[in-house]
Amino acid sequence: MTVVTPDTVSLSAQEAEEALGLILKARALETGAIRWQRQGLIPGYAPALGQEAAQVGIALAMGPHDRAFPTYREAGVALALGVDMAAYMATHQGIWHGGLYNPAQTRLAPFQAVVGGSVLHAVGWALGQSMSGADSVAVAFLGDGASSQGDVHEAMNFAGVMNAPVVFYVQNNGWAISTPTAKQVAGGSVAERAQGYGFSAYRADGNDIEAVLTASRLALEEARGTRRPVVVEVMTYRRGPHSTSDDPGRYRSLQQEYEQGAVDPVDVATERARAAGVSAEQIEKLTSDAEAWIEDLRVRTTSAGHRPGDELFDFVFQTPTESLKAQQASWREETERD
Repeated sequence: MTVVTPDTVSLSAQEAEEALGLILKARALETGAIRWQRQGLIPGYAPALGQEAAQVGIALAMGPHDRAFPTYREAGVALALGVDMAAYMATHQGIWHGGLYNPAQTRLAPFQAVVGGSVLHAVGWALGQSMSGADSVAVAFLGDGASSQGDVHEAMNFAGVMNAPVVFYVQNNGWAISTPTAKQVAGGSVAERAQGYGFSAYRADGNDIEAVLTASRLALEEARGTRRPVVVEVMTYRRGPHSTSDDPGRYRSLQQEYEQGAVDPVDVATERARAAGVSAEQIEKLTSDAEAWIEDLRVRTTSAGHRPGDELFDFVFQTPTESLKAQQASWREETERD
């Protein structure tokens, strides 16, 4: 396992400014979405408060033909990949499954709530790309909690045996819902498991955008060049609840949150931007831009209408089965009767 230190590479002013702007918008979304749910504007949300740099960094490092396979907690990834965030929020609004954005154009696969499920899809896609001669890399997102799932073991083992170019991107935020990492990850590190599957791993400070970018670029370059899987584990901290239905006060104290979540990725990214030569005026503008952006997103998200009911059947199979056609006919009969 290679530990990537923050001073491995320096960001240019342009890179630092772009990264900070995205991180500020990602933070605005994480705090805003929780507020919207509390106000009854959206039914639920799984925040990634504290993981903004970890998500923006890997997305900025991805190549134009790489594909991300997210969990339900990758809003920062979607944002950095240029996804229309109102289309992304459609699932959290309860009007669509996996987002209304185009996965092929955005390079972001539909996100899902199955813990560890996205890694299986990532390995399959990566293997298919390799067999076709493409140099694309899949990025499979998972948390430290998901690393204990059998699906993750099967995906890593299969990827190692079959030489699938996939980066297993682990955001270790310290908690598997209410269970701390130390009580569910043997040895405390997911990255160290890579050796058992026959591939290499990188570990970095997930609160430092520079360290995340460096580790992500190294891993993607290795996976692309060797056509082999790689693990990246970024260490961060989940500063809020697991979801809007969670009460972290039941399993950790405010003092623990203050101490363990003391390093804020927004503050680190701001310092990195200053060190790279981004002016105070420009940083202030990035902050105000994020505030205006989140208000516009709130309006577009909460005003979104429901989708046509027929779509429930249209995208199940490429060629609908007779059973599915019968269900659709029954549904139409019931809805027309109403």
